[in-house]
Formats: sequence, structure tokens, C-alpha cells
Amino acid sequence: METVLLTGAAGFIASKTAALLLDQGFAVVGLDNMNDYYDVRLKQHRLQALQQNSNFTFFPGDIENIATLEELFKAHRFKTVLNLAARAGVRYSLENPHVYMTTNSHGTLNLLEMMRKYEVNKMVLASTSSLYAGQKMPFSEDLPVNTPISPYAASKKGAEVMAYSYHHLFSLDISVVRYFTVYGPAGRPDMSVFRFIKWIDEGVPIELFGDGSQSRDFTYLDDIARGTILAIRDVGYQIINLGGGQNPISIQYVIRKIEEYLGKKASTDQKPFHKADIKETWADIRKAGTLLEWEPEIGLDEGLRRTVDWYLENKSWLKDIRL
Repeated sequence: METVLLTGAAGFIASKTAALLLDQGFAVVGLDNMNDYYDVRLKQHRLQALQQNSNFTFFPGDIENIATLEELFKAHRFKTVLNLAARAGVRYSLENPHVYMTTNSHGTLNLLEMMRKYEVNKMVLASTSSLYAGQKMPFSEDLPVNTPISPYAASKKGAEVMAYSYHHLFSLDISVVRYFTVYGPAGRPDMSVFRFIKWIDEGVPIELFGDGSQSRDFTYLDDIARGTILAIRDVGYQIINLGGGQNPISIQYVIRKIEEYLGKKASTDQKPFHKADIKETWADIRKAGTLLEWEPEIGLDEGLRRTVDWYLENKSWLKDIRL
């Protein structure tokens, strides 16, 4: 049985990735510092499901702590490192930029050093579509992404180029997967879909930055997790978009669908569009199809329906989750 190290294991995307890895017969060692950037009860909810499987081992710790990583790499013979630990959120990165660099960039460096030292050859590194700000759509992986417009995006760029250095110097095999607006059950409460569902259901005005015409290439959680696992294969060093691959879908459309599924109307509290946000995203996903034989399977309407259904099933405790 292959053992993989999955960082950020209690996170939105990583917890689903862990569940799929376990289903496929991997042993998973999950690492997470359980920080309180958002309500820890959501992280605990995700972890509880994973801990029902005897092939999942949880280790509380931080990728910023090299001694913690040393302990893990000594104790386990990892075949692969999936680095999904990250400080996320564009706007919060303007308030606390230092922690984004120490986690997203320096934390990745720590993992690469452990891989080099303990002869672990494969990393899948989670990155972001936020790097494509200002580029021509649909965004392809060969675009120059040298003008990040938030500390979050800049810290992810730092992780990508450090990974390339270790590929070049030490022949590590690196798949960088750039995620496009992931949504789904047990999502982060700082993200729009979770917030919109909760606000509309509770009759609270939606905080809408801009007029809602901004659009995203929404990608369902299960598709992202499946693509992340497919990226374990040997590629040398490749950057790979994982996105919905559709024309960008407006925030206004998402709100209308949530209204439909909840049977309730939204009211809005419109705020100025934030200069650190991207107006539109749209992934060119042909490379993922060629290299990974991956394409998204769950469309936005179905994905939103599943997400609303999960919210309604868990509404009794989600009512107390802070946004």
C-alpha cells in the first residue's frame, strides 16, 4: 500500500482528496495546523469522516515547522507529497501578507527540502487561477504570470518557481495544479457560494462586491480532487489547469440558481469591486485532458444543487458557523 503525505488535510479540497485517495487504496497521512482563519468546526467535521478509515492517520502540525516535517518523514516512507496546505483568500492576504509567504512559499520550500533529504520524488502542488490576473482568456498554462495582484497570488507564484528549482536541481517530479474557483459541500465560509447559500436562507443581505456581473470558471469539488490525484503520475515539471472549462459564469447566475434551489429570494448589500479581485476567469483545460486524461464531470447547476442539499442536511449546526 502506497503512503502519501497530504498537507492541509482538514481543508475543503484536501479532505475530499483524502477521501478519494482512501477509496483508491492509498494510506494517507494527513497534516494540518487547524488554524482559525475560518471556523474550526468545519475542519473538525471533515476530519471526523476521514478518521473512520483505518488507513488515515492525522498529525496536527504546520508545514512552516521543519522539525515537525522531519519527524513525519522519518516515521513514514512516503511515495508522494500532495501539498494542499495554504493560506487562502485574496482579501485577507492584504491584511496579513507575512503569513501567506511563510506558509505558501516557505512551507513549500520546507517540504521540498524534506523530499530531497528523504528521497521522495513526487509532489503535487496546489496553486491558483489568481495568478492569471490581466492575461488573455481562456487562461492557458504557458501565459506569463509575472504580475500577481495580491500577496496570496504572489506567494503561490513563489511556491511554483521554488518547486521548479528543485525539479531542475534534484530531478523532483512536480505537478502544479492551478485550481479555478472550487465550490461544493463543506466549503470554506469565506467563499461566495457558502456565504450566498447561508445568507439567502437566513434572509440576510448578500455582501456583493461589484454588481455581480463578474464571472468565474466554477469547478466542483469532486472534479478538483479527482484531477489532483490523477496529477500524481510522472510529468517532469508541469503546470496544469483544473477548471470547469466553460465560458465564465456570472455571480448573478449563481445567486439565481441558489434562490431557485432554496425557494427564497436574495437581497443585496452592494460594495465596491475590490482591486485585488479578478473580473473574470476561464480555464483552458486541454492540457489536463492530454496529460491526465481529466475533464470535469459535474456541471454548475448540478454542483450547486448538491451543495445546497448538503447545507440543508447540516443546517442545524451550520447556523452557528461564523462567516
